[in-house]
Formats: sequence, C-alpha cells, structure tokens
Amino acid sequence: MLSVVARPLGLGASCCRGSRRAIATVISGNKASKLVRERLKEEVEKMKVQFCGFRPSLVVLQVGDRDDSNLYISTKLKAAAEEINRVLCCFGDVLQIGIDAKHVRLPNSATQDEVLHSIMSVNENQTVHGLIVQLPLDTVNHINSELVTNAVSPEKDVDGLSCINAGKLSRGDLNDCFIPCTPNGCLELIRQTGVSVAGKHAVVIGRSKIVGAPMHDLLLWNHATVTTCHSKTPDLPEQVGRADILVVGAGRAEMVRGGWVKEGAVVIDCGINYVPDETRASGKRVVGDVHYASANQRAGFITPVPGGVGPMTVAMLMENTVQSAQRFLLRSQSHG
Repeated sequence: MLSVVARPLGLGASCCRGSRRAIATVISGNKASKLVRERLKEEVEKMKVQFCGFRPSLVVLQVGDRDDSNLYISTKLKAAAEEINRVLCCFGDVLQIGIDAKHVRLPNSATQDEVLHSIMSVNENQTVHGLIVQLPLDTVNHINSELVTNAVSPEKDVDGLSCINAGKLSRGDLNDCFIPCTPNGCLELIRQTGVSVAGKHAVVIGRSKIVGAPMHDLLLWNHATVTTCHSKTPDLPEQVGRADILVVGAGRAEMVRGGWVKEGAVVIDCGINYVPDETRASGKRVVGDVHYASANQRAGFITPVPGGVGPMTVAMLMENTVQSAQRFLLRSQSHG
C-alpha cells in the first residue's frame, strides 16, 4: 500500500524526544485522492479498449442555482473530464480520469413532478451509469427530498443515499450497495494510516444520513466497536477520550478540543466551517469540526481542513461511478 501520510522528520506519530511528544502525522486527502484517481483512470482506459470506446457516464442533476452547489458540481465535472487539469477549490487538486459527465440544471421553478420525471428519464437511459441529485434543492416549490433521493435507481445511486443502498449498508451487504462518498473516503483515509479498524473503539460524532449514520455502519461492518455521539450526548469529552478512531461530522467549528483526544488516536475531520479571520483577504478562513492546533499535539494521525476528507469525497464519487459502469458491463455480458 502506498503511503500518503506525512511524518515529522525523524519522528513517528507516537514517538517522543525527551519528554516532548511529536505532533500527529498528517493524512493527506489530496495525495490519497490522486492515487485513487490514477487507479480509476487506468480502469476506465481498460474499459474503453476492451469494450470499443465504452466510457462510464455520470449525470449531475441540479435544481436552482445555489453557489455552494455550483462549486461542488464544478469539481465533480472536472474530475470526470479526459485530460489532467489542476484546479484550486475547496476539495484541492483534481486529477481527471475519463468519465463522461453531464450537468442537467432545472430552474428553481421546477415542480416535484418535473424533478421526478428528469430522474426517471436518466434511470431508463442505458448509457448513464451514475446519477446524483445535488442537495439541497433550490426551488420555490415544496419538494420532498426523501422522495427525490429514493427515486434514483439503486443501480445508479452513486451517492449511496437511497433507502435501498442505506439498508444494504446497515445490514452489512457492503459488496451489494453503493457506500456514501464521504464515509467511504474517511475509511480509505483510515486505511492509509496502516491502523487496523478491526477491534478498535471508534467514536463517530454526528448522525446525519449522509455522514454520521453510514460511517457508524461502515466502521461496524469493518469490525470496530462503534459509539455514535450527537447533540444529546451528555459526556462528549469522555466519549471522545475513549476513541482509538475518531470521525467528526457535527457541523460545528472546532467543537472537539485537543484535550479530549486520546493519545495516539486517528482523527478524521469531516467539517467545513467558515470563521472570521481579519488576516485573510476574504475576511474568513476554513476550519474543521476539530480544533486542529491542539488535537495534532495528541493524535497519532489527523486529517487537515481543507485537504483532508473533501478531496476523498469527490474521489469516492468517481469510484462509485466506475464501479457502477463495471457492474453494468457484467450484467450486459450475462444477459448477452
């Protein structure tokens, strides 16, 4: 396994020099995502050669025109183009791998029926292998987001958010579902440290359907003992202090303090928050849900923000899309 962690010179993650402990090893999501993309680019090239120019295809469906959604979609589409292009954005450098991507945008006046019709047309299109609906939906009409999410065919649900894929993950059918991209990226970053998940005590902060809940399931079925903490957890610092592996997706800037962290723990920070910073031209800076400056004095491994989980989320979307195309080819061969 290629290492994508950057160790302090002369010291491992848990070594000491005299009575002073070394800072944590940084887990680079930028480097890890580049390795994933390079591997996927090779797999896509093999498919093109073996199946007469076949390419995986992804559709991104957006309703309205939210700026944050535009940035994320732009990153996804650039990751799918043929040639290498380095772009600066909150997810870091993007290495393009050869997926055919299409952006479908509906106006913010779109009704629920119009959105569902667009989803059904993509579901029925045999040339499309992945479909994601960008949330939140920016519309003047009431639209049931759960209904929209679950309308995506499970075989094309590369975001892994439909109830069918979520159900399969919850019961441990990891080889028969699409795993949500952020938790899948977190697990890959944990693996890059060389720390085995099996037998470890993992703590997940947050219980969202996109990050916290599937992260719990993914760690559980990789044989960790998992505790999920949330807004009603009364003894959060105590729970964090027991974690060999800590994954934080709470959506609160720097809420986890370094003093809470167990010595030598693996800390994965999913947070993206903006805090005031008069030294920046923008007047703000990006921080995670973990107070990095103090946590990296106790953790064994830690992800930075930005440049940690973010790039891996996009890379795992590409991985799911390629995997969906491979499954499509297998089904086609078996029926042919």
